[in-house]
Amino acid sequence: MITGIKGTRFRRAAAVTVTTGAVLAAGAFGAAPAGAVTTPTIAAAGGYVMNNGTAKTLYTKAADTKRSTGSTTKIMTAKVVLSQPNLNLDAKVTIQKAYSDYIVANTASSAHLIVGDKVTVRQLLYGLMLPSGCDAAYALADKFGSGSTRAARVKSFIGKMNTTARSLGMTNTKFDSFDGIGNGSNYSTPRDLTKLASSAMKSTTFKTVVKTKSYTAKTVTKTGSTRTMAAWTNTNTLLSSYSGTIGVKTGSGPEAKYCLVFAATRNGKTIIGTVLASSSITQRATDATKLLNYGFAR
Repeated sequence: MITGIKGTRFRRAAAVTVTTGAVLAAGAFGAAPAGAVTTPTIAAAGGYVMNNGTAKTLYTKAADTKRSTGSTTKIMTAKVVLSQPNLNLDAKVTIQKAYSDYIVANTASSAHLIVGDKVTVRQLLYGLMLPSGCDAAYALADKFGSGSTRAARVKSFIGKMNTTARSLGMTNTKFDSFDGIGNGSNYSTPRDLTKLASSAMKSTTFKTVVKTKSYTAKTVTKTGSTRTMAAWTNTNTLLSSYSGTIGVKTGSGPEAKYCLVFAATRNGKTIIGTVLASSSITQRATDATKLLNYGFAR
């Protein structure tokens, strides 16, 4: 009798154990719980995404690994310009031959600025951020750096870039160029660049520029006539392919590969992030799209 009771208890216990195991298995291997989102896989070597409103981290992949940043550097170039006291966006800058020579020497991306033309600071910001003009970057560094020579002014401007980086807590970042064509020591991380973009997007001028798909500048020639420049097209393809995109900046280069700092707003929620060292122009957009979808689903 006692043996029978023990046996019955054992069978009941075994049945409960099997049932519990089945439930656990269903939870582990069956349908995912409601609200669960699969973490995306990206081709980029590094990535970071955050909720811009709460600064909550949503995704990381080698987020603090230092990498070459390419022209995403120009986000800082624009931020330094827009942080200048008493900034006059309509102030005119005369395009120097040095800017044109620099483009040729470095086979650099260009806004095709014409030597001798007078271009406003506002127009230079569009030339900097849409076609990623290294000539526009040079003009801005020359204008807003201090010193008696162009070299001194450029050095001063890069110094301001690094001072701003420190003030933003970009602890894994260093700039040695105004445009991302580095001299061996121009690097940042996905987390730092996202932090920078978040800060830059607080400027209404910056926000307006980086969400613009195309811009046509009218400059003033040496003779005082008006030149209508060929339209500058934004290199950020997400502006056309991803609903809600509001910026920010592409970058590329032999070392940097393909980079993208991106931001989008949907239903009042803004997601902002960075991918560094992706495998192609198309892939960096694909990576960013995956991360934006993931961010909005979180």
